[in-house]
Amino acid sequence: MMDRIRVVFMGSADLSAVMLERLARETDTVQLVGCVTQPDKPAGRNRKLMPCACKAFVDKMGIPCLTPQRVNTEESLAQIAAWLPDVIVVVAYGQILSRRLLDIPTLGCINIHLSLLPRYRGASPIHAALLAGDRVTGASAMLMDEGMDTGPVLMKQETEITPEDTLETLHDRLAEIGAELLVKVLPKWAYFLVRPEPQNPELVVTAYKIKKSDGLLHWADSTEIILRKIRAYTPWPSCFTYLQPDAKDKKKDPEAVLGKMVKVLAARAESVDAQEAMCVPGTVLKADKGELKIRTADGALSVLRLQTAGGGAMDVQAWLCGHPYVVPGYAFITPPAPPVTPIEAYRRK
Repeated sequence: MMDRIRVVFMGSADLSAVMLERLARETDTVQLVGCVTQPDKPAGRNRKLMPCACKAFVDKMGIPCLTPQRVNTEESLAQIAAWLPDVIVVVAYGQILSRRLLDIPTLGCINIHLSLLPRYRGASPIHAALLAGDRVTGASAMLMDEGMDTGPVLMKQETEITPEDTLETLHDRLAEIGAELLVKVLPKWAYFLVRPEPQNPELVVTAYKIKKSDGLLHWADSTEIILRKIRAYTPWPSCFTYLQPDAKDKKKDPEAVLGKMVKVLAARAESVDAQEAMCVPGTVLKADKGELKIRTADGALSVLRLQTAGGGAMDVQAWLCGHPYVVPGYAFITPPAPPVTPIEAYRRK
C-alpha cells in the first residue's frame, strides 16, 4: 500500500475552499503538496488585489501555491509536475486543463461536480436543478478527460431538494456533501476499490452559463416557473421586473417605457378568483396590509421581499409604504422578449 496520497488541489471559488479545508484535515491519508488557483483580483472600493479563499487558506497553512494566468504553459506544467502528485483534485477552478496536465498525476485528475452526472454538465448545475423542479440532486466524483464534464463517474452522493431551498442554501449544502464525497473517494480510488462508470450519453442535460439577464421575470409564465426562477436566482443574479416610468424617468428619456428595476427576492403561490383571473399577467391584484399579489399566467404570486434599484432589501409592507402608487390595477412591466422555459434552456447545446 502507498503512503499518504500526494494531492495537488486546483480551485478558486468559495465552494472550492470548503472542499480544500476539508481535505486538509485528512492528514492520515492525504498530503497536500501544492495548490493552483486563479490570480489575485481587485476587490473593495480601493480595488486592492485580494487572494481567493483557497489561496488565503494555503498561504496560512504554508502549502505552495501557483496562480498562473494560463495553467497550461510550460512553466506551470513543470511546477505542477515537480510536486509529484498522485492525484490532482479540481473543484470550480475556471480554466480548461490540457491533455498534458491531465496526464501528470499517476492516478489522474478527479473533479467534484455538484450534480448527479450526466444530468447537468456545465457551468450552472445548481441553478439548473432548481429551475427544472428536480426533487433530488447531489455531487459526483468524476475522473476527468478533455471534455466538459464527460469523464467516467467514480462515486455519487444524493440530497433531497426541499421546497424551501434557494440557490444559496442548496449551494452551501452541496459544498459540504461534495467535501465529504471527496475524502471518501480518494482512498478508494487510490487503492483500486472503486470502478469508473462511463456516463450514459442519452441522459445528458447541459446547464448553460447563467447571465444577469436570465433573471428577468416574465409575468406571462406560470406561477411555478416564476417561483423556480426566484429560488434558482437568489441571491445571484436575482429575479427582477420593472416599474412603470414616472416623471423623473420621462425627464431623463421622454420615450422611456421602463421605470426602475425591482428585484423580487421571495414569493409564494396564490390562487385567484374569477374576477382576478380576468386581469392580464403582471397586474397588481392586492396591495395592502403587507400583501402584494401579482397576476401570473395561471394564478398569482404573493411577493414577500423586494429591492428597488439603489435601495436595500425590505419586506413587502415596508416597500409598499415607499411606493403608494402601486395599487390594484397597477401593472409591472416585462420588456417584450419571448420567455424560455427552464428545461428548454438547459437542453441547449
